[in-house]
Amino acid sequence: MTTDATLASHLQELRRGTVVVASLTVLRTPGYGYSLLETLSDAGFEVEANTLYPLLRRLESQGLLTSAWNTDEARPRKFYTTTEQGNAVAEALRIEWARLDDAIGDLSTDPISTPGSDK
Repeated sequence: MTTDATLASHLQELRRGTVVVASLTVLRTPGYGYSLLETLSDAGFEVEANTLYPLLRRLESQGLLTSAWNTDEARPRKFYTTTEQGNAVAEALRIEWARLDDAIGDLSTDPISTPGSDK
């Protein structure tokens, strides 16, 4: 596997988890799939519809989102909203993300230690 392919694979793994946190955060205000795609894209989260819609269904089945159809307009849309449990999970994930970011920052600024050294 080339370096570019390896990096692309790792970036995809990294983004996968961040889209969950971002979606739960954005959907504190009700929104439908396409508007969520646009909001995430505008914020720098590149996610495809064929990735997002199954994620929304999974989060709903886990009780983190609730959905309702809006049929007031010509085109019915399924709106999603983060549940109380979803808000709690999103907050816990944001806290963990900040902790990991600090830890990576610490690793990046610490001198490299070798086994047997005092660091």
